[in-house]
Amino acid sequence: MKGLKSDMWWITGICILLIAGVIVFQWIQHGVNDHRGENPYDLITTFKGDGQTSRAFTWFTNDPDAEGIVQIAQGTEANVLEDPSSLITTYQVTSSVIKNSDGKNKAVHKAEVTGLQSGSTYVYRVGSGKQEEWSEAYTFTTEKDNEDHFTFINVTDSQGVTEADFGLWGKTLDQAFAIFPEAKFIVHNGDLTEEPENEEAWSFFVNKAKGRLAQIPLMPVTGNHDEVDKNADVYAGHFNLPINGDEESISGTNYSFDYGHVHFVFLNTESNIKGQLGWLKNDLESSSQQWTIVAMHRPAYGGNTYDKVEKWVKVFDEYGVDLVLQGHNHEYSRSYPLRDGVIVNDGEGTVYVTTNTAGQKFNDKKEDQFYHAVHFQNYKQMFAGITVNGNKLVYEAYDVDGEKLDEFLLKK
Repeated sequence: MKGLKSDMWWITGICILLIAGVIVFQWIQHGVNDHRGENPYDLITTFKGDGQTSRAFTWFTNDPDAEGIVQIAQGTEANVLEDPSSLITTYQVTSSVIKNSDGKNKAVHKAEVTGLQSGSTYVYRVGSGKQEEWSEAYTFTTEKDNEDHFTFINVTDSQGVTEADFGLWGKTLDQAFAIFPEAKFIVHNGDLTEEPENEEAWSFFVNKAKGRLAQIPLMPVTGNHDEVDKNADVYAGHFNLPINGDEESISGTNYSFDYGHVHFVFLNTESNIKGQLGWLKNDLESSSQQWTIVAMHRPAYGGNTYDKVEKWVKVFDEYGVDLVLQGHNHEYSRSYPLRDGVIVNDGEGTVYVTTNTAGQKFNDKKEDQFYHAVHFQNYKQMFAGITVNGNKLVYEAYDVDGEKLDEFLLKK
């Protein structure tokens, strides 16, 4: 009998320990998922105004009443932000309350820092102003004056659900910056997550980038997994983007900006397609940059084509768009130079590229089309480094293992 009671005590003790372990684990997970209340999380930097003199930021706090502040100083040392004698500039930010997918309120904070010096490095942090509620310190460098030689990274379709899914995206970025360590920004061709309402997926997306998105501007395209039923609120809430698009487009889904001697145009294939046509003409008409690059999600010429953007293509032809970066098809596709729907000589038309995927989803290779110069499915995450150097543009596509799979040169 005594042995039975002893066994019961052992069993009871083990059960208590197991329950305690579960409670502690859930508490830890709750702390991770809640990002410890007012601490900033999902911090992303973007261009919004002039890249030489400004930089924009977005982040979240789970306390809907938390204030938002950016502290910034010239240099690279984080300790200057702790020194009251340092030349620190403080920016109050725009904060608004939104609901999590679980119905709880949280705050989204957006700021644009202006009056910066071109070609200069700054250190910054974001938070509420309270000592224990700052983010880590990060650095960024503004665009140089008359910068005619630079590289940027192109990726697409990082969409995923689980942490492991976004681990693939993180490895893709690791390889991209290993090969192109001086890349100035990232262009993402859409479908950042599988389900836009899944806030945990957004945090995986940001966290697996290992702080890069707080230092290197991420300029996104709206994909069909970012805008659903003409609603892109969650997607748009994660970025502070130019507001110069067509007035009928959802803010943050259609915009343009300049970097160096390149004019970048971001189009939304998910809504207001006709409305963007007039804006596109006016935008390209007003640009005097040497190069023009368009980024959009559904491809005009990819593994297959998207008929609804045919009129956009005519405008690309009319205004001499050099390169169109696309997503959606989850395979690699690069066109010959095209104009008026036919193959033309180098330098006489537009090249259309779909850079496979930076995520976990692959589609089988579609049938080759007349416009395909390169077309394959390697079932590996891919990215491209695009370098503009004066009158030359070099496009290099790699897989996640660092193997170069395509390259071409455009000249002016």
